[in-house]
Amino acid sequence: MKVWITRAEPGASRTAERVRALGHEPLIAPLLEVLALPGAVDLDGVGALAFTSANGVGAFAMRNRDRGLPVFAVGEASARVAIEAGFASVASADGDVGALARLIAASRDRFAGKVLAPGPLQPAGDLVAALEAQGVAARAQAVYETRAITALAAVQVLAELDAVLIHSPKAGTGLALALAGRADIGHLDALCISPVAAATGDMHRASRCPISARPASASAKPVPALGEWIRTASSSARTCTAASAVMARVS
Repeated sequence: MKVWITRAEPGASRTAERVRALGHEPLIAPLLEVLALPGAVDLDGVGALAFTSANGVGAFAMRNRDRGLPVFAVGEASARVAIEAGFASVASADGDVGALARLIAASRDRFAGKVLAPGPLQPAGDLVAALEAQGVAARAQAVYETRAITALAAVQVLAELDAVLIHSPKAGTGLALALAGRADIGHLDALCISPVAAATGDMHRASRCPISARPASASAKPVPALGEWIRTASSSARTCTAASAVMARVS
């Protein structure tokens, strides 16, 4: 199978390695690019850090050398990047923003002060609101942004592609724009990290669209699921349904 990887670098290359290890041919053609935002990170009164993506970890690490604060990460991919960046205390929620908020709320005895959430300029979920709803003081700071780019390398060879991986709602929106007006995507199987990503990507027009019923870190879930999906999916499937088995998580 030839698989279109739509996520931004550096995650796209990591995903491509996993796709290749499964015996398939990856095509890296990002629909997004990640840009670090300027400015210092203010840690005054901060007792812990919360990351909803590996991009957030990387952008924070470039702007601040403090590695002593405990880190709470949304999933294993962001947790792994935090460990590689030098953070000693890292916990993974292995889930979504809600799971991350619950993990932090249950771990309040591990830190004193506010939770800082370094993340994207336009976050898909409101972690601060989720934390405050559980009585945890928190604030967000944008440390990077994602911008849409044109994935001509994939669009020009669409007929040769068998599957597309959609890692975020923003990538889903970019995919919908890239394929607007195209009538030749019926053969394309779309693997989405969440129902929201599938909806924004207009993937009901694709052949099959398995969705994670338990979304977690973008790099950890779609690729192992792709291998499971290839082994188990029915060739007659034509609907876009939640399929947690398809998106079953492996390390």
